[in-house]
Amino acid sequence: MSTVGRKILVVEDEPALLEALRYNFSREGYQVVTASDGAEALERARQERPDVIVLDLMLPKLDGLEVCRILRRDMTVPILMLTARGEEVDRVVGLELGADDYVTKPFSLRELLARVRAMLRRAGMPASLQQEGVMRVGDLEVDPPRRQASVEGVSLTLKPREFDLLAFLARSPGLVFTRERLLEKVWGYHYAGDSRTVDVHVRWLRQKIEKDPQNPQHLLTVRGVGYKLVG
Repeated sequence: MSTVGRKILVVEDEPALLEALRYNFSREGYQVVTASDGAEALERARQERPDVIVLDLMLPKLDGLEVCRILRRDMTVPILMLTARGEEVDRVVGLELGADDYVTKPFSLRELLARVRAMLRRAGMPASLQQEGVMRVGDLEVDPPRRQASVEGVSLTLKPREFDLLAFLARSPGLVFTRERLLEKVWGYHYAGDSRTVDVHVRWLRQKIEKDPQNPQHLLTVRGVGYKLVG
């Protein structure tokens, strides 16, 4: 995917790191917009409407988690969070609030660039989905060209990655996929052994497609293996 002309908002309060990210993303062909605190990040995101946001967790005025929570109320832009913390809870909270991915400092620039490219690739509609028709799994209906889904005729409000995950599983109902396979196919890359993001998105989906999310009938866990979608 070409990055030329794609707009990226980089939010980081460390001047040296902000400048390094601005320089390297610019070299890759991105149109780079920057912000150094949470309040400015919200303002720039609303004004510039970027294609992707790289958002530091620890920011002045508003931290990255609060910025993510606010942005998710009215924007579906892919968000990658940067965190210097190693605790799993910070990563999970970020995903719960709507971040699509995270990278822990210190990080490899090559990895960060790859993650951003993968997010942009997933944000666009894959050609394979454009050619697919409506898929039905029991009372679930998934329409990839329109990026719409419903249960018993009731439309669902899904985040972009939730829809991608549901659509992927719906193409192979009954088949079991490992978390690693889902990360590769839905997120577009290997996740360095951390598959919690899949579990978080599965939990979100269950809240929307299951009558009783605690006792799912459609999106099932296969203990020790992964997940499958059934009718």
